[in-house]
Amino acid sequence: MAVARGKVATKAGVGVEQASRGRIEALDIARTLALACMVVFHFTFDLMLFGYVAPGTVYQGFWPYFARGIAGSFLFLAGVSLWLAHGRGIRWPGFWRRLGMLVAAALVVSVATWASIGDAWIRWGILHAIAAASLIGLLFLRVPGLLTLALAVVVFLAPQYLRADMFNAEWLLWVGLSTEVPPMVDYLPLAPWLAPLLAGVAVARWVPWDRLRTTPTPLSRALGWPGQHGLAVYLIHQPVLFGAIWVYTYLTSG
Repeated sequence: MAVARGKVATKAGVGVEQASRGRIEALDIARTLALACMVVFHFTFDLMLFGYVAPGTVYQGFWPYFARGIAGSFLFLAGVSLWLAHGRGIRWPGFWRRLGMLVAAALVVSVATWASIGDAWIRWGILHAIAAASLIGLLFLRVPGLLTLALAVVVFLAPQYLRADMFNAEWLLWVGLSTEVPPMVDYLPLAPWLAPLLAGVAVARWVPWDRLRTTPTPLSRALGWPGQHGLAVYLIHQPVLFGAIWVYTYLTSG
């Protein structure tokens, strides 16, 4: 999910790690929960666009915080996945393959939104943020966890204290320290959104993951399946939701 200074949109993208001794289903289910929250937010957003809920609904009350929480959860889980996949040694072929998928999907989103909504197109959304933050996160796989957490706090607070006009150039929007931001339906710059990924990398060091490797059941497999395919769910869920509401509106109008 994303926050764009007065505009909020939910996005998702999820890393998928394959542990040497089997998947950690609790992590897949956590991703599924984050995806479900994303769908709830976007469904409400689409209902607002079609006039089924009050204008501005998702920009007030608890909704903006809900959106930020979803975005943070995806980046945190991406950090956890980065540690699980590469914490004992970077597996470059798998990393580049995953990064390539994220970059390609981010480009698709940027081009599609540029073609469909014009000036509010997504320059730097959740997929862009996860891709860039994952690359930066590699630098912290050997850094002590407490130091990584401390840097996460610095990155999180940076936009409050380090904004400067020099970052207002559009090609620097990814930094997150500009004083002016053009309207965008999705905007997650590295400051502060690198912070939850770094926190995920740090926290993952301290979790006894072997204890979470349980024998899968049909229910746990079903609950974890969306979380294993988070990127695909992200790419298709909004067209499906928007299309379904459009069809319903068309069939029930007049």
